[in-house]
Amino acid sequence: MAHPRTVTGMDALRLPDRLTSRLPGRLGDRTDRPVVSMVRLHGVITPTTGPVPRSVINASAVEKTLERAFAPDGLAAVALLVNSPGGSPTQSALVADRVRGLADEKGVPVLAFCEDVAASGGYWLACAADEIYAHATSIVGSIGVVSHGFGLHGLIERFGVQRRLYTAGTSKARLDPFLPEKQEDVDWLRDLQHELHEMFKQWVLKRRGDRLKTEAEPFTGEVWTGARAVEIGLVDGLGTARGVLGKRFPEAELVPVEGRRPLLARLGLGAVPAAAGATLGADHLLGITQAAEIRATWARYGL
Repeated sequence: MAHPRTVTGMDALRLPDRLTSRLPGRLGDRTDRPVVSMVRLHGVITPTTGPVPRSVINASAVEKTLERAFAPDGLAAVALLVNSPGGSPTQSALVADRVRGLADEKGVPVLAFCEDVAASGGYWLACAADEIYAHATSIVGSIGVVSHGFGLHGLIERFGVQRRLYTAGTSKARLDPFLPEKQEDVDWLRDLQHELHEMFKQWVLKRRGDRLKTEAEPFTGEVWTGARAVEIGLVDGLGTARGVLGKRFPEAELVPVEGRRPLLARLGLGAVPAAAGATLGADHLLGITQAAEIRATWARYGL
């Protein structure tokens, strides 16, 4: 198998053949072989665009990458390498819908490969594919909805702190962590969760069809190994991306498609420091908070 080339935003800047034929490596590797684009979807699914320590997935972050993945001439298929513990249901749906829109437009199959974990929103993404594969040790499933927070009203009372909150609208302060919990607010949240859960279930049923063994109760929020997920019908088979794609598309060139990094990162430079210490401190605190949330999301699956 030929050395895979990587598609980035710079591929649009083509040099004449008489020049590229003399260049070593990726720019000189011109080929008429069919192409399978490989897109890595790694990270927690979140609308966050601020400073975060690890990769995140959202519609804005992957839009251009997906467009480039479906753009090559001679495209035979697109592979999604999914490694995500989930996150925002809205962002999960937006990314999955974009994958389906491009796949229908280009008329090519999409194959998903679950790596360490494709759970909750991560499995939502995998279901955008026509076929799903996993490693036997992958963690797959978690078709459910979870909400979390803290109750801090006792803490601020202990230190003599008064909470002053002013709203217009009786529901504006629902589940405020600094106020005592109200049963009516919990009931409202559970109704919302049930509605979102039903949307998730319908998406999985639509995409998996009669391959899914509903008698195995796949919608409880449970997770399974890849080996067990095959039996339940959550995935179609076991295997790695290169192993499966090599057999399915033996003549194709496997092309990793990467997201475009910021200019400073491409130049090997860090972020521009904040002009004011207060701004730097706020950004640092935000980064710590986001890092803790991301770490906790991965930790639910022992990662």
